[in-house]
Amino acid sequence: MAFSSSPSRRQFLGMSGLAVASAALAGCTSSMNTDRFRQETAPYFRNPDMDGQYRDPRLMSTLEGPVSGDPMESGLPMQSAYYADIYGPVEDGGFSVPAIPYQQIDPKYYRQEVADPFGERPGTIIVDTADRFLYLIQGNGSAMRYGVGIGREGFAWSGRGVIQWKQEWPRWKPPNEMVARQPQLAEYSIENGGMAPGLKNPLGARALYIFKDGQDTLYRLHGTPEWQSIGKATSSGCVRLINQDVIDLYGRVRAKAPILVV
Repeated sequence: MAFSSSPSRRQFLGMSGLAVASAALAGCTSSMNTDRFRQETAPYFRNPDMDGQYRDPRLMSTLEGPVSGDPMESGLPMQSAYYADIYGPVEDGGFSVPAIPYQQIDPKYYRQEVADPFGERPGTIIVDTADRFLYLIQGNGSAMRYGVGIGREGFAWSGRGVIQWKQEWPRWKPPNEMVARQPQLAEYSIENGGMAPGLKNPLGARALYIFKDGQDTLYRLHGTPEWQSIGKATSSGCVRLINQDVIDLYGRVRAKAPILVV
């Protein structure tokens, strides 16, 4: 019995389909960015604190790209290419600022543009200590809003002032009153020149210094590596932002900008 050496039509189509599939897989694996692959396949961990959270429609209007996870139903964090980008790693001033695990922060504290709830003149900074937000009024009825951490009860300052000056990667010089309470900080005292700039510096990547009536209030808007403190009252009086957020804020704030802390 003789067999034909040429494949049948069915065999030919089967082999063709396999070749096409193989080529498609080869194309995917060769063009896939490994960082993107890790991001898209990273595991999600349920955060019980997010259960039942209301999803702010203003936040949702700013999302770009696919969103997964529904904190209202499951406590799973929202995923967004937009926030993965703005809270990703940053090279700045010779320092490598690490990415922020933004999924572990309440989404209402993400940087976002919102309707202006105060009506102050454009360029004004408003710190809402009750809700843990900082607003930069932009005009046209809008404001840029950032989540913040604030001072513990007994240390918080409020009132009107101005941002007298701004500094990138500042030195931290704890006031003498703080050193008296925490003697271990003596090596960073004003007399000793403070702590050098860096990722472990409590002032983070930027500091904006609040003055009132020409006098330093000793309170600052500043960055922090402690992203877990956003939305909480833990610092010694100052208003802290995620480093990526304070870098963004710093670039938007003009010299002598008015500030209101309520």
